[in-house]
Amino acid sequence: MVAEKESESVTPAIPRARPKPRPIVQLGIFLISHSLLFSVVFSTAGVLALLLLPVLAKNTYISENALMPGSVAPMLSNQEVAEANRLVKDLTSLNSKPLASAIGSQRLISQYMSNLGAEVSHHKFHSQLNQFHPLHFFSSPDSGRVEQNISCALLGVNTVGIIRAPRGDGKEAIVLVTPFNSVKLNQNEALSLAIAYSVFSLLTRVPWLAKDVIWLVADSQFGEYSGVAAWLRDYHTPVFSGLGTLDAEMCPESNNIYGLNENLFTERTIYDGFKRAGTMAAALVIKVADRSEQYEDSLSIYAEASNGQMPNLDLINIVNYLAVHRQGLRVKVEKFWPFLGLKWLKTLGEIFESLGHLARSVNPQWKFGIPAADYIEGSATLASSLYHQALGVPTGPHGAFRDYQVDAITLEIFPKVSSLDNKVRQNDFLLRSGRLIEGVIRSVNNLLEKFHQSFFLYLLTSPGKFVSVGVYMIAFALLVAPLPMVAASLYVDASNSDYSLKIDKPAPLGNASDEPCITLKSWKWLFAAKKVFFVHLWGSVVSLLPYFICQIPSCTPTTSFLIWVFLSILSLVVMYIVLASPSSHANESQLQRGEWAILKSVTLSAAFIGLCLMSVINFATAEIGGLLMVPMCLMAHPLKLDVKARSIRTVSRVVYNLVLGFIGFPPVAFIVLKGAFEGFSGVNVGDFWSWVESLWAWNSATYLYIGMVHLPCWVLCIHILFHRC
Repeated sequence: MVAEKESESVTPAIPRARPKPRPIVQLGIFLISHSLLFSVVFSTAGVLALLLLPVLAKNTYISENALMPGSVAPMLSNQEVAEANRLVKDLTSLNSKPLASAIGSQRLISQYMSNLGAEVSHHKFHSQLNQFHPLHFFSSPDSGRVEQNISCALLGVNTVGIIRAPRGDGKEAIVLVTPFNSVKLNQNEALSLAIAYSVFSLLTRVPWLAKDVIWLVADSQFGEYSGVAAWLRDYHTPVFSGLGTLDAEMCPESNNIYGLNENLFTERTIYDGFKRAGTMAAALVIKVADRSEQYEDSLSIYAEASNGQMPNLDLINIVNYLAVHRQGLRVKVEKFWPFLGLKWLKTLGEIFESLGHLARSVNPQWKFGIPAADYIEGSATLASSLYHQALGVPTGPHGAFRDYQVDAITLEIFPKVSSLDNKVRQNDFLLRSGRLIEGVIRSVNNLLEKFHQSFFLYLLTSPGKFVSVGVYMIAFALLVAPLPMVAASLYVDASNSDYSLKIDKPAPLGNASDEPCITLKSWKWLFAAKKVFFVHLWGSVVSLLPYFICQIPSCTPTTSFLIWVFLSILSLVVMYIVLASPSSHANESQLQRGEWAILKSVTLSAAFIGLCLMSVINFATAEIGGLLMVPMCLMAHPLKLDVKARSIRTVSRVVYNLVLGFIGFPPVAFIVLKGAFEGFSGVNVGDFWSWVESLWAWNSATYLYIGMVHLPCWVLCIHILFHRC
């Protein structure tokens, strides 16, 4: 027994086989080991997928069956048009008088509303100054309280009329908005009021109305957006006082509008207070353009709101369907006109058209490819949609509604040239436009709940075609996919390299002497992570600097921009001195002088995280930012090493890095793009400050992206280029 135990004790242990990695792990290892190849393939595929989006666009369709657009004949008749023409005539004659005032126009509109039996009230507001404040990016819309130092000259008055639905319970409402400059009225605004009034007068008599209708005549003397935003702000913020006494001590002369005589309205009254209806189901902003079309009446749809928000696609679909198939209007969406003349885009469209013919010859069921002309127009429309969504600035007063999760669009109607000079043509124009608005209201009136069936995330390539989020996100995913792969590859290569941590006074031989070296070497990426963190922290400081620059009086945009640049550089130097102590910086310079690869790895990871987060907030900003940032980050390589090599490849990389680094600087990118499409004759550095000023005035997330993602990554790439190695 003892011998058996001794024999068992000396038997050698059989080594256990290492488990086979899972397929997903094997795929990751394969992608990392071939990161250079796949980064080129994925980046090219991302750009190609973006160019293919106009080809992959689908026809729009109405998802919500309850809308039923055009299912009944319109009820708007020449009687309502005649009443609307009478309003236009009275407004025009009042405006032609030398002593006419803004209050007189408001009184006239109130009288017409009240004669229809609507509940009429006036909303007084003060124009809000667009001043930068850092907390506005993280707060709800401003409460709009009037400050003591605001002049009474900045006072505006909105006129509001409400029709209570005979078949409703007052819990839902549809909003009609007509911008109206009470100081200086023109014919186009008068026609906008006429279209809205004709529909409003019809809705006071129809029996099928199930939602209240609000007609907001927004005072646009301070801009079309200002009056609508102020009214919405007060609509969603209860005020427990009458408007007749609100701020009366500050602007007593403004209260004349509330002193209207009741006998002027034949037993009708103007309500002294803020009147409300139910939850807003949808909103339509009606405008008649100040320019005309040559051949036919047309309609332009503006849908972009702040930070790339879009209304439900069904709202655009019913407008497009009713305008084209019921009223014979030509529907347009905004295009990026410089794209229509690009020769390379025309060539690309012809290539896609040829590929489409080839695909259909192989299999007639393959529906790939569109005509080259449609591709060019679709690309111009797609570029405009991307640009306006990335800008984050609303394209019309409808943008104020999206801040309160209300689906809204702006309808700008273009009459035919000289059609309004003819009375018959003007009546026909008002009739067709009014019936279009009536049809949209009737469809929204059929809804039992809010818009939810169709898409909220989409890009338009034409009024009847769109690209959904499931398609355009593929292009973005392919574009940014190389960032984590190259970051992982650089980290693995740096970890497996022969570079070792040098210590000035090595310890005696022994196991204890190796522990500090192994520990510090395994955590050497912390030096790069600290540097990346400090640079992004500096980016947040740069984003807050305009708050202090705006306090400087009488400062031109160019001067403000130069002050911003100087303070940004100064803050970077101060943070470098304060946050990096001399001792730690000395150790870092000795230990990390050759670790530019680790720094680039962490920079790529930070750029990837920033772009992915931005794609959730605003896809268009992330896509355009990725087109600039991804090549710059991937190509970043120390110029010192490339100059020493002196080969064609390294010299080419030096040139590419210098060009990408120059174009990647946000002010330079803005000036280059603006000059390419508008000409360099009138471009100056002050334009960048004005553009950034508009971003923070509208609380655009693009401003935060530039200051806290793009600019820090650009600084890190420049640091890598000039690394001492």
